[in-house]
Amino acid sequence: METQDNLKEMVRQKYSEIALQDKEANQSSCCGSGCCSTEVYNIMSDDYSRMEGYNPDSDLGLGCGLPTQFAKIKKGNTVVDLGSGAGNDCFIARAETGEDGRVIGIDFTPAMIEKARANAEKLGYYNVEFRQGDIEHMPLTDNTADVIVSNCVLNLVPNKDGVFKEIFRTLKPNGHFSISDIVLEGILPKPIKEAAEMYAGCVAGAIQKEVYLELIAANGFKNISVQKDKPIVIPGDILSKYLSQQEIESYKKSGAMITSITVYAEKPAAEKSCCGPECCN
Repeated sequence: METQDNLKEMVRQKYSEIALQDKEANQSSCCGSGCCSTEVYNIMSDDYSRMEGYNPDSDLGLGCGLPTQFAKIKKGNTVVDLGSGAGNDCFIARAETGEDGRVIGIDFTPAMIEKARANAEKLGYYNVEFRQGDIEHMPLTDNTADVIVSNCVLNLVPNKDGVFKEIFRTLKPNGHFSISDIVLEGILPKPIKEAAEMYAGCVAGAIQKEVYLELIAANGFKNISVQKDKPIVIPGDILSKYLSQQEIESYKKSGAMITSITVYAEKPAAEKSCCGPECCN
């Protein structure tokens, strides 16, 4: 069995390769993983191109939702993007938070950080910064962010519970997150679940939707809601690389689903400390 470190290194290497590909190459595969389909469209992502702040050079076609669209970002906010890639969601977030706000992108792939920094410099966005780091151990102090966003990244992390703990730590009291991610409903066939290429392609690292939402609640978040929920349909020519025809038919009849969800949740307000005899009898 692969260790967590081995899985993370595999993802790092794969996304280092993706950083050097153009968007067209990524869009003809499942999250850029290289499993090319004759149906040339991105299986996971939504269209960012009409959103304010969109920059084509920073869009690698790797997402599975539009978390910034649902993130309720306000002017002057500090926004953190987990798994920031070439900077796409960061630049969208900057359009919302404005020049008085601050946007921090975190990614553990050096090639992505380099690409994102070059994009930010080219655009003249000096209130957007990119930090290399592991989102299980974020390079941020406590209570930094008003808003945290992430797009199709947590499913690639083995220790999702650790990431939600870090999100809770780094959000300000009353802060919130909006995260798009891939989850499962029902049991996927073992060949898909275990295929390394599909893991880097956003599927085999996903967990059950119910478990995902329970992890959020268990880490102290409140007002949890699913802002968007859409099924992900994998074309038959991709499935045929991993399953026999009989297995494909069985899979389709099973009701098991791969789903893209965008989830919102809030960190509770800080508890008031006792400040005098009226509250300490």
